[in-house]
Parts: sequence; structure tokens; C-alpha cells
Amino acid sequence: MGERSLIPQMRLDDLLSELQDRLETVLATRDRVHALLEAVVSVGSDLDLETVLRRITEAAAKLVDARYAALGVIGEGGTLERFIPVGLTEEEIARIEHWPHGKGLLGLLIKDPQTLRMADLAEHPESYGFPAGHPPMRSFLGVPVRVRDEVFGNLYLTEKAGGGAFEEEDEAVVNALAAAAGVAIENARLYEETRRREDWLRVSSEVTTSLLSGDDPGEVLTIMARRARELTVADTAMVSFPHEDVVRIEIVEGFGEELLRARDMQMDRSLAGVTLRTGRPQSTPDLQKSTGHPPHLEGVPLGPAIAVPLGGTDGARGVLVLARQSGAPPFGEPDLRMAEALGGQAAIALELAAARRDAERLGLLEDRDRIAKDLHDVVIQRLFAVAMTLMSTVRMVEHPAASARLQHAVDELDQTIKEIRSTIFALQTPPQAGPARTLRGRVTELVEAAREQLGFMPGIRMEGPLDNTVPEEIGEQLRAVLREALSNVARHARASRAQVLVEVSGGALLLEVSDNGVGIPEDGRRSGLRNLAERAERLGGSFTAERAEGGGSRLRWRVPLGRG
Repeated sequence: MGERSLIPQMRLDDLLSELQDRLETVLATRDRVHALLEAVVSVGSDLDLETVLRRITEAAAKLVDARYAALGVIGEGGTLERFIPVGLTEEEIARIEHWPHGKGLLGLLIKDPQTLRMADLAEHPESYGFPAGHPPMRSFLGVPVRVRDEVFGNLYLTEKAGGGAFEEEDEAVVNALAAAAGVAIENARLYEETRRREDWLRVSSEVTTSLLSGDDPGEVLTIMARRARELTVADTAMVSFPHEDVVRIEIVEGFGEELLRARDMQMDRSLAGVTLRTGRPQSTPDLQKSTGHPPHLEGVPLGPAIAVPLGGTDGARGVLVLARQSGAPPFGEPDLRMAEALGGQAAIALELAAARRDAERLGLLEDRDRIAKDLHDVVIQRLFAVAMTLMSTVRMVEHPAASARLQHAVDELDQTIKEIRSTIFALQTPPQAGPARTLRGRVTELVEAAREQLGFMPGIRMEGPLDNTVPEEIGEQLRAVLREALSNVARHARASRAQVLVEVSGGALLLEVSDNGVGIPEDGRRSGLRNLAERAERLGGSFTAERAEGGGSRLRWRVPLGRG
């Protein structure tokens, strides 16, 4: 009787125990579902992409009791563009040599985006190992995160609490979270794209206003660089231009301004130089390790960088470089598109500036041509008529003094006509940008440079086809003689006025330098004058130095043009 009464009691205990287990399972499932719902709500409650990604990672670790979690964002080329870790302290992060690049087991998830669960990830044949300083990890759960039909990245979970392996329920929960995460990421990306477009429209309007207002190109480019740095969250923006065989940084905004401005980069190996030569955008994960990065800029630790050409109809005229400090995440495709758009506007600024310079130059040439025509057609003709009248009057004047004065006036008019003709020729010669290349321009530069040494501006007159008939060697000798002659005037003449004449006539080149100073001493010759005479003799010419009538001195250096 007693044994029979115990059997129903044992069955009841078993049933109660089984019921309790099932209740605990239901409660645990309810708690996990509740936690999953909270995680989904938390993940979708923010529109900042960086915040959303970190919340996804934290929620996944909490749902499956994982010690470590990370979200790897897949970039171009099937590598990890960003890696967001959870569970590591700052000290542990500092000890890790580098973040994963998407190789080995993580690369397998990228190539084959399927859920992967293992008790010991080291046993997998694709396991690549850990970088130096990385904490040990065994249990592993990897789940892809999809945004629409695109694999955005992967959730990586390791070290299940208690040392066990991840279970099917963990896999199901993380898959559910990943599905919700895809929606949250898509919303955040759409919001970010909308905000970027608003910022771009604002910046575009600002730059366009500057362009249409006729602002200086340097100011427009500075505004462009500053706004590009803000829009792409870069630490430094640089605008560089070619200078002979190097690329010079002319505009810098942000980190490292003082050290970077006016620095030169190699044309053949630097990021800016390659962009300028190829006319195509370039990027680097670490600007400081770039082969063309100057060693003296090690004090500016710049890492990820992109460069876009400031193109025009005739090729790239400059380069916009955007860089972040070492350790920062790389630039994405939207950043590159934004930089290219701003670079296009900067190119318009350069084109407009060039067009304005051409228009100003054309206007100047038209004015010079008009003045030259007026001088030739009006002024010279009137002076010539006056000179002819005076010459006919000389014969009618019997008083010797009056006749001499009239003849002197005729000579002065003739000299004035020659000087005006020289001016007309100079006006009709297009001005050159940069250093003078013609003989006329070089002689003019030399005379103007003597102003500071003399204390006054010498007069200058040039006659004949100097630029077309004087050989290069004789031109160099002429400049050397002129330089020495003006130096002698400055050092010895104590003059207040000097006149330079350069003339081509009769197959010879004549240089005459006169002044109103103390004149050449009667009892000696200077070594500088001997040098001028020797230069003339070597070219088969002649040189004289004499006291001028009325005071001062006159140097005449004449060489034939048939030699040299």
C-alpha cells in the first residue's frame, strides 16, 4: 500500500519539475525577447550613424552575454573600412598593434556572408590569428548585417560568458538584431545623406556667391578649403600648386597650418604631385608613411588622406588634399564625391581668374595700341610739321644767336621725335608676364634695377629691331657693359641725371651712357673702363669714354652685329 502511494507522488514531482523547467524557459525566452525588443528600440532611436553602429554592437554583446563584440564595416575592395569594438579598455586597445584588415576568418565572412558559429575559432582552417597585443578569444559568432540587398558589414561576438559556446538561440537573436540593425543603418545613412546635401547646397551657394562677386581667387580657394574640411570632417585641408619641379602648399586650413604652409612636395611621389600629374583623385591610408612626404613634417601626424585635382580645360591647375590625423577612420566614397564637387567649383574660380587676367591684359594691349597710334598719327606729325617750319625759318633769321637757338630747337624736336618713336615701338610690344625674355625687357629691367643704387631713375631710349637682330651672346655682353657703366655712374660720377641709349643701325649695336656728373678724370683710367674696352675689342668693336660738353661724361660702346 505504501509503495503504491509513492508512485503517484513521484510522477507528480516529475511533472512539477518539468513544468517548472518549461516555465523558466518561457520566462527566459520572454526576457530575451523583451531584451531584443529593447535593443531594437534603442538601435532605432538615433539618426547619427556612428551612434547607431556603436549601439548595435553593444546590444549584440548584451543579448548573448559576449565579453567582446565588434562591428566591421566593409569598404571598397572587400576590406574593413571601420572597426567598432566593444568590451576592450583603452589600455587594451592601445596594446593592439593594428585593427583587423578583413583577412583570415573575418575575410571569409566578407567573401561568404553567412552566419558562422564556433566553439574555438582557432580551430578553423581560415583562422588568421590575432595581431600583437590582442587579447585571447575562443568562442565565436559572426553574423552579417545587410542593408537592403547590400552587405554593410559583420557583427563579431567572442568569449561567451561562463566559457561555453554560443548556442542556436544566440544565433537567432543576433540574426534578428542584425535585421533590425539594417533598417536603422539605412535610416541613419539616408538622414546623413540628406544632411550632407543640405550642407553642400549651403557651401555651394557661398562659393558661388564669392565667384560671382569677383572675389580674389585666393579668398575663394580659402573658403572652399575650409568648407571642404568641415563637410568631410577632416582635420586639415591643403590647396597646392605646381612650382617648377615641385608642388607647393599655398593654402592650409586646420591642423598643422604653420608647419605646412609654403612647404614643397615632390612632384613624382607625393600624393598631391601624383594627383596633379595624372589628373585623377588619389587616396592613402597614411599620409605620413607616403614615400613623398617630407621628413621635416613628422610633427604633423596626418593619416588617411584624399586628393582631388582642381581641373580646367587645359588640365589640373592645382590639388585639394584633405587629411585626418593618424588613427582616424579613412574617408568614404561620399567624402570623395564631396571633395570632387568642391574641386570642380575651385576650378571654375581659377578659370574665371584667368579669364579676368586675359580680359585685363587685352584691355591694356588695346589701350597701348590706341596710344601708340595717337602718338604716331597725331603727335609725331605735328612735331615734324613744327620742326619743318622752324628749319625753313632758320634761313630767314640773320641774327646769329637767334639762328643758333632755332637750330637747337629743331635738334631738340628731332630728338623728341626719336624718343616718341622708341616709345611707340615699346607700346606695340606685348608686355610679358614674369621675368623678361626679350632684350628690350632685360635692358629695361637692368636700368630700373639701377634706380636704388643711383638714387634716381635713368632715362632710357631704345631704337631699332633689338629683339630680332642682336644675337644672344652680344646681348649678354651688352647687359654686362650696361651694368658696369651704371655702376660707375653710381660710384664715381656724383650725378643727378643719366641717360641710356641702345640703338641698332647700320649693322651695329650702339650703347651710350651719359650723365651730368663730375666727368672722367683727366689723369687716369679706371679698371672698369678697361674691361668695357676689352669686351668691345673681343667682338671687333670700339669703346670711348670722354667728358661731355657742359659737364659729365659719355660712354660709347659699339660692336658689329655680323659677329658673335
